[in-house]
Amino acid sequence: MKHPIVKSISVSTVLVPINPPHRTASGVVDKSPLVLIDIHCSGGLVGHAIVFTYTPVALKPMAELILGFHGLIAGQPLAPKSQYEYLQARTRLIGSQGMVGMALAGIDMALWDALARHQEVPLFRLLGGEPQAIKAYGGTGFDGELETARQAEKWVKAGYTGVKAKIGYPTVAEDVKVVRAMRAAVGPDVDLMVDYNQSLQTVDAIERLRHLDNEGLLWIEEPVLAHDYANSARVKEAINTPIQSGENWWGPADMSLALAADASDFVMPDVMKIGGVTGWLKAVSLAEAAGKQVSSHLWPELSAQLLAVGATSHRLEYVDWWMDVIETPLTIKHGMTVLNDDVKGAGIAWNNDNVERYRV
Repeated sequence: MKHPIVKSISVSTVLVPINPPHRTASGVVDKSPLVLIDIHCSGGLVGHAIVFTYTPVALKPMAELILGFHGLIAGQPLAPKSQYEYLQARTRLIGSQGMVGMALAGIDMALWDALARHQEVPLFRLLGGEPQAIKAYGGTGFDGELETARQAEKWVKAGYTGVKAKIGYPTVAEDVKVVRAMRAAVGPDVDLMVDYNQSLQTVDAIERLRHLDNEGLLWIEEPVLAHDYANSARVKEAINTPIQSGENWWGPADMSLALAADASDFVMPDVMKIGGVTGWLKAVSLAEAAGKQVSSHLWPELSAQLLAVGATSHRLEYVDWWMDVIETPLTIKHGMTVLNDDVKGAGIAWNNDNVERYRV
């Protein structure tokens, strides 16, 4: 099989409505601003990927930044690992975090998708995985006691065995009320998790989280700043409920620092922020060596495939924030991911009608 050559990069920018809007302690997300990446290779081969910019303000500069890397990969053989190392080296002085890191990760994800399509296998097969089913959980926002309970019940009726809520209300009593309302709505056998979105100070976090220790939570996510590894470790040691973190760590280097500090009980890298597929593989190998269970953040289609490769895979975070622009969204059955050998590449292709509908 002739080795493909990378020819060009093209992008589309879209704003996909989130219904209902997703509320957190830090603000409301009501639209998904996405850069859709297509990497064109010889023989008509195309690899796809998504970059989520969090704010529409970043859409245009992100698209331009991604296109700016065209000259560094065009004409090169399709070899994602080699291209990852090359692009990391070329951006070392500016750094591969923030928007640069997001752009590089998007390119990496598209390259891996193209390679899996070229080999005519799902990405998980290309990476040596099996179509293992991973427990998925749904999420509810910073929606107050009654609405959070209603959303949790909705997820469980859809077959999910886990639900995560955003908390961080003015008082710990309000946090506890929300958790107990969820538990009353879903029963004793559903995994409940909560996410503070980095909204607490360390001393206050320890005192507040002790009030949640008897609520039977699977984990408490990001109570303090994600990169304050030392204080995250202090919180972890002071309470009994496991601490989850990782969605805001940049690349394998951050994973290494967090593991060295033993900053959390569990880890949940974000495939975009951790460096794309290549960064994920590097980071997760470190986590597995440290005995940490690995969950995912966003990107359900791609994350399901990456979790199917890991030895300590834990939970998949399911969100439908951009399923409207994906031709075949991930299937969840009885609360578990469904993968098979019919999946094309990384499982991402465009619903072109909706791409045009939401294009900006």
